[in-house]
Amino acid sequence: MKIEAVQTSYARWAPIYDKTFGAATNVGRRRAVNYINTLTGSVLEVGVGTGLSLQHYKGDLQVTGIDFSTQMLAKAQSKVQRLGLKHVVALRQMDARTLEFPDNSFDVIAAMHVLSVVPDPEQVMSEIARVLKPGGKVVITNHFVRSHGVLAILERISAPFANIIGWHSDFEIKTVLQEPSLAIEEQKSLPPLGMMTFLVLTKTADI
Repeated sequence: MKIEAVQTSYARWAPIYDKTFGAATNVGRRRAVNYINTLTGSVLEVGVGTGLSLQHYKGDLQVTGIDFSTQMLAKAQSKVQRLGLKHVVALRQMDARTLEFPDNSFDVIAAMHVLSVVPDPEQVMSEIARVLKPGGKVVITNHFVRSHGVLAILERISAPFANIIGWHSDFEIKTVLQEPSLAIEEQKSLPPLGMMTFLVLTKTADI
């Protein structure tokens, strides 16, 4: 997916995102945040969107959110101000392919329903690994393509329309599992119908 298509798509989605795609991905988002709330330290949320997750993080975390869409970030900033979310230390417009943070900056990185949206997801995962501290966790929720069944056929059919619908329906899990310093700690299917997957990866060594 081209970066221009991402920008156009999410400018279009921003006004209705919370009640549409945001609502549909709520199970995965809450599962990810609940896991992160068992941890401590600094959190980077890649693709923070309209900030649907921000109010659910526990107060002693230091949460930074980034997104490419200025329209989405404006809605996230409004939530932070309206709800008084003091644990949100920064919201920044940024391309996830070139994260503007030093190496080993964060204890936890969340990527919730974003990896099938961004261009060059392999590069995004490389950047995530770079800015994650050794021993840190990457918490992912995402839709990954199925290998069989009716839904697998529909996912393949809709794949050419990624730039229009705003995400890749044929996104393969192996795309996010190629970083040598990131090892799978947990992998679970989520409802409804196992359409989403919850992943925890651990950074086993500095890169």
